Amino acid sequence: MRRRTGNLLTDRPELYEARFPDPQGLAARWAEDLLRRFGAGPDVLDLGCGTGRDAARLHAGGRRVTAADLSGSMLAHARRHHPGPVYVQADLSRFDFGRRAFDAVVCLDSSLLYCHTNDQLDGFLRSCRRTLVPGGLLVAEMRNGAYFLGRAEPPATPAVARFTWRGTTYRSTTVLRVDRAAQLLRRTRCWTADDGSPPVEEDSAWRLLLPQELRHLLTVHGFDVIALYDGPGPRTEPVWRPGVEPGSAADGDRLHLIARKQVRTRARKPDGP
Repeated sequence: MRRRTGNLLTDRPELYEARFPDPQGLAARWAEDLLRRFGAGPDVLDLGCGTGRDAARLHAGGRRVTAADLSGSMLAHARRHHPGPVYVQADLSRFDFGRRAFDAVVCLDSSLLYCHTNDQLDGFLRSCRRTLVPGGLLVAEMRNGAYFLGRAEPPATPAVARFTWRGTTYRSTTVLRVDRAAQLLRRTRCWTADDGSPPVEEDSAWRLLLPQELRHLLTVHGFDVIALYDGPGPRTEPVWRPGVEPGSAADGDRLHLIARKQVRTRARKPDGP
């Protein structure tokens, strides 16, 4: 068995879209709803854009979109299959697209949680603040670290899934565990396929952030949190639908964030006598 670190679907973007179809474009529609609701301008940075599906939908809705990802395979797929946005390679924890370049930053599908360390999280928020205009929005969707408080460990029984693409059936066996010292949700996944290729075992992880911890980090980096809630969203049950207001609880397994970069005003000189 081959062993690798990362995600097989990242190297095979077409498999990613086959395994996680989104024909209704829920994630992009959810993000667009929030951008309109909170008055974001047209220039949007999509961080962790993956295959480019969401970035292309935002672009089709009239946004000027720059989409960034660390994976060259994902970006090549995005440019070929989802044209429109400007696609660039960048590390979420230390990117620089210039000062005050975007009206909004969008970060979907737990991309933010690939920042595993405090230094990486600081780098992400520092970079977001630098690239946003005053009053610009940060919209993110991710796993909720608080979901694991007071609950049993992730199921000991591996989760098994399968799907068929172009005549080949792929099967994944996934085991999750919480690494409390590192505050990570670690995943070991084994892939097999009926085309005769050898199985692949891979390891990956997400940072587990608690809502109040995230609020503190955002405040330290000059953001005001508008909303931080568990649902509804594009990956929840029931799923988000147009017109539904953001919730107020944070108990579910997803966390949704809307924050605004603070607008600093120059201190007024005291009036004379």
